[in-house]
Amino acid sequence: MKIFISVASYCDELLFFTIKDCLAKAAIPENLVFGVVDQNEASQKDAIEGLGLGARVRYVFINKLDTFGVSWARNVAFSLWDDEDYLLQIDSHTLFEEGWDTNLLKQYQELKKKSAKPIISTYPYAFSFDENNNPTFKEPSRKYALVLRPHPDTSLNEDNAVLRFRAEHQLSDEPVLGYHLAGGFIFTSANFMQEVPYDPYLYFHGEEQSLAVRAYTRGWDIYNPNYIPLYHLYKKAGEEHTTHHWHKSTSTKRALDGAYLRARAKKRVLRLFYGDGLKGTAYGLGEVRSLADFCALSGIDYINKK
Repeated sequence: MKIFISVASYCDELLFFTIKDCLAKAAIPENLVFGVVDQNEASQKDAIEGLGLGARVRYVFINKLDTFGVSWARNVAFSLWDDEDYLLQIDSHTLFEEGWDTNLLKQYQELKKKSAKPIISTYPYAFSFDENNNPTFKEPSRKYALVLRPHPDTSLNEDNAVLRFRAEHQLSDEPVLGYHLAGGFIFTSANFMQEVPYDPYLYFHGEEQSLAVRAYTRGWDIYNPNYIPLYHLYKKAGEEHTTHHWHKSTSTKRALDGAYLRARAKKRVLRLFYGDGLKGTAYGLGEVRSLADFCALSGIDYINKK
């Protein structure tokens, strides 16, 4: 069973670290296929070919000044899919545990007993590099599910439908039915890419909300797992990074700068939740369940902005 691994990378020095670690730790590496969108200063096509994976890596290079953010890049990455069975979406700075592929497949098959269309997703635990540049992490307890909940300091109002979310521990020996997902870790059937394509008009904030509610209203169920066989390298909050798409050194050189893209995305999210739901488009609400159903499940009342 083939796994399509969607990787949208932006000037990331860890792109090849991630691909190699993913392959090295997989129980069945020959079943992995990568769709890589490399937003960078120069193409790394030769290095990609040097991996010796042939057609199992579909690589697209786009100059970093010609890109429009993570949602746009992930939309392109989805277009590299070629009928593989499963989707794993990750960030390009990810570390894996041994046998991560068979573990996720096993979790998925167990969830299929509960849901016709399950999604495994949450914010992964962190890893870092030690003084010798070796990856290190603290192995988490598997007694808790890492559930995603709205941050208490975030709210809805007439001009804003974008919420911030955080991961919280919930005592559980099995995945917990949730209502929010993490763009940096999604594992599910590849049908997801056809039914819930990435909205390229979003920028960064609101990406996960859009995916979550659009998936739910199309009959997909999100599960926050208690075992996450991969780890994420997080940037420090509030710290300036030149590898942020909106960094001033590059943003002002684009035809559409970060400020414009953020404003456009904000309007897009407002329309999804407060407007016409983008009905009639591939990026709108589904018809299997309603937005009111989502509000009842999650406790996030978009309709009344509470």
